[in-house]
Amino acid sequence: MPEYSLTPSSTTWRLRLTALMESKTITRLVTTLIILNAAILGMQTSPALMAQWGGLLLGLDQLILVLFILELGLRFAARGLGLLRDPWAVFDCLVVGIALVPASGPFAVLRALRVLRVLRLISINPDMRRVVQALLSSLPGMGSIAMLLGLVFYVAAVMATQLFGEAFPDWFGSLGASLYTLFQVMTLESWSMGIVRPVMETFPLAWLYFLPFILIATFMMLNLFIAVVVNAMQATHDQDALLAPPSRTEQLLLDELRALRTEVAELRQQR
Repeated sequence: MPEYSLTPSSTTWRLRLTALMESKTITRLVTTLIILNAAILGMQTSPALMAQWGGLLLGLDQLILVLFILELGLRFAARGLGLLRDPWAVFDCLVVGIALVPASGPFAVLRALRVLRVLRLISINPDMRRVVQALLSSLPGMGSIAMLLGLVFYVAAVMATQLFGEAFPDWFGSLGASLYTLFQVMTLESWSMGIVRPVMETFPLAWLYFLPFILIATFMMLNLFIAVVVNAMQATHDQDALLAPPSRTEQLLLDELRALRTEVAELRQQR
C-alpha cells in the first residue's frame, strides 16, 4: 500500500506534518517531556512525596502520557501505517502502549514497566541510536565468543568438580556448583581470599588451575568482547559517514570538479 494518498492536497499536508514532527522544536519538546516524566516516575517511588504531592504527580504523569499518545497519533497521521516500517517507531509504540494496559490483576507488574518510557530517549537521540545499532550488529560476533566462553566454563567446571569436589562440596560438589563458583572467580569477586586461598590450604598447587582460568575467562574473553563492540561501532560510524551529506567545503570542491570536467569536455569538442 502507498504510504501517502494520491491526492495532491493530502500529500502536501502530510509532508508538512512530517517535517513538523521531525523538526528540532518538536524533538526538543519530546525530549523535555521524557526527562520530566522520568523525574516524575522517580518521585513516585518516595512515600513522603506521594503523601504530599501524589495527586499532582499522578496527574502530570497522565498528562505526559496523553501528550505521548498525541505525538504518536500525529506521526501516524503524517506517515500512515508506513511508520511501522521504522523499528524505532515500533519501539516507541510498544513503550507507550504498555502504559495503556490496565495495571491491575495479572497485569499489575506492568505498573513497574512504565519507567520504560524513559528509553524513548534512545529513539530521539541519534547518537544513542547509533550506539544501540552498533551493539545489535555485534551480537553475532559476541554470540561466538559466548559459545567459546561457555565451552571454557564447562571444561573448567568438570575439572574443578573432579579435583576439588570432595574436599569443598559447597563450592565444587556438583557441576552446577562449580559453574557458579567459577563465575564468581571470573568476576574477581572475593576470588582470592574467599575461594582460592582456602582451596590452596588443602591443595597447594591449586593456583596452577585458577590463574590460567582467570587469565583466559576474564582478561582474554573480556578483551574479545570489547574488540567486537569497538569494531561494530567503527563500522557503523564509517557507514554513517558514507551516507552523510557532504560538508560545505566538500560541496564546493565537488562543484569545482564538475566545472573543470565541463570545461575539459568543451575543449575536446572544440579540438
